Amino acid sequence: MGTTLNGDAAGDYRELSYWLSTLDEPLTPRPALPGDTDADVVIVGAGYTGLWTAYHLARAEPGLRVVVLEREIAGYGASGRNGGWCSALFPTSLTGLARRHGRDSAVAMQRALHDTVREVGRVVAAEGIDCDWADGGTVTLARTGPQLARARAAVDEARAFGFGPEHLAFLDAGEAAARCAAEGVRGGTYTPHCAAVHPAKLVRGLARSVERLGVTIHERTPVASIRAGAAVTASGTVRAPVVVRATEGYTPTLPGQRRAVAPVYSLMVATEPLPAETWARIGLAKRETFSDHRHVIIYGQRTVDGRLAFGGRGAPYHFGSRVSPDHDREPRVFAALRRTLGELFPVLGPDVPVTHTWGGPLGVARDWAASVGFDRASGLAWAGGYVGDGVGSSNLAGRTLADLIRGEHTELTTLPWVNHRSPRWEPEPLRWLAVNAGLRVMASADGAEARTNRPSRRAATFSRLLGN
Repeated sequence: MGTTLNGDAAGDYRELSYWLSTLDEPLTPRPALPGDTDADVVIVGAGYTGLWTAYHLARAEPGLRVVVLEREIAGYGASGRNGGWCSALFPTSLTGLARRHGRDSAVAMQRALHDTVREVGRVVAAEGIDCDWADGGTVTLARTGPQLARARAAVDEARAFGFGPEHLAFLDAGEAAARCAAEGVRGGTYTPHCAAVHPAKLVRGLARSVERLGVTIHERTPVASIRAGAAVTASGTVRAPVVVRATEGYTPTLPGQRRAVAPVYSLMVATEPLPAETWARIGLAKRETFSDHRHVIIYGQRTVDGRLAFGGRGAPYHFGSRVSPDHDREPRVFAALRRTLGELFPVLGPDVPVTHTWGGPLGVARDWAASVGFDRASGLAWAGGYVGDGVGSSNLAGRTLADLIRGEHTELTTLPWVNHRSPRWEPEPLRWLAVNAGLRVMASADGAEARTNRPSRRAATFSRLLGN
């Protein structure tokens, strides 16, 4: 999947994902921070969150000195490895948000996420970012009785909060299969609020856009620590009144942040390009993204070059919130993903023709709540905890941080995730036990439901513990 770039000691960045391997550009790192410097805002992390924040700050105040520091290259983390769903998904349900913040706030949050999908599409067009954008929406299939019940419950919840079929529609078996003809489809749901995207093209294009706006990006510049007024690296310190932490699943590598989020790995596979007759049997004619209503999340899309890019949870959480390239590849999980693809689409055969396998960490807060915030007294800002739904919500985070940092009171700065403080994760070994037990509970619940065609009580209990 590529050759080593310029003798890069860290290896070939193209090996990190199918997405990065198909970029038509060199991945030579930008110059590292050469020494101490001053800025108005320093952002740690050149993924979606950091770059969207830089973009909207630079657009709002062209003279602002914004510096972005990145440990590797822009898009090295989840932004260059995810499933390519720019969606309106959020880790906390409408009911959960209403319980914590009130009905009006929950509705406002969901409407802001709907608008965000259109906003990302607008910027992609305005900036000329060629990222294979396709407004196909998402079809979420139901293939068992309990999954069908969850599909109906999702629609009922949407209606209870004033969202009609134009936002989330129930599909009968024929309607669902017409969009995605997986085996044994009994129904499902459809939302137009999602676009399929090539995530690495998006993040790399966004990096070039912020540079055109005058933002400085320093790559291969690991940040050793963040404190009020400074981001400290081995090669120098960037002094700035505002410091933004945009490190998502890599947050536990920073001093004092080990228990802020749990880095949970999500893994993916991509098939070889499939022939037209195979796609005629699978569907996804509008490049709809697809999933189903099981507990352990799966997700997929039809790529522009005719592959199925497919992923899911199930990889273990590693003791001490360790993040390592060694954890990106779990043969057991890759094998399970191949089996699931074959079960969903028997036309692919028992040995699904997979050409790429990869993975990476995402960030999970203790209360499963994404957040964005700014402490004006210290100048420290943050955003993250997207639980894998960050392609869209990171844009909303960046726009919100730009407003907060600039002292603007807007509709975005009143959303319920603003300045939310999640509790810290338990110390080890409790954290390791809790996260991995949760993964096993949900996986076993899916197996039990498939065998018995009855809803899993253990899954319902676990969901209540998460506050969703």
